[in-house]
Amino acid sequence: MIAEFTVVPLDKGPHLTEAVSPVLDIVDKSGLDYQFTAMGTIIEGDWDQILATVKRCHEAVRQSSERVVTTLKIDDHAGRTKRIEGKVESVEKTLGRSLRQR
Repeated sequence: MIAEFTVVPLDKGPHLTEAVSPVLDIVDKSGLDYQFTAMGTIIEGDWDQILATVKRCHEAVRQSSERVVTTLKIDDHAGRTKRIEGKVESVEKTLGRSLRQR
């Protein structure tokens, strides 16, 4: 299962780097495969791992914010693993070339 999520404090103004940096610390230490993007974070694991990690991230931001919005999108494809890389590789194979990634 892969999931994309964002945690956004609503009371920190337009610059959120400091407020959301603890999220990436939690994700990095979780042991899950992940990809950090400018608009959210993608993680891969089982249901319980994903929900527990997202909960810890939400709670970490909530400690310093009065109001936090967390969004979660899940893609549950039975029997599939390594989907973060696999989805990109599949598109690259179809295109016949590598795509720019950071």
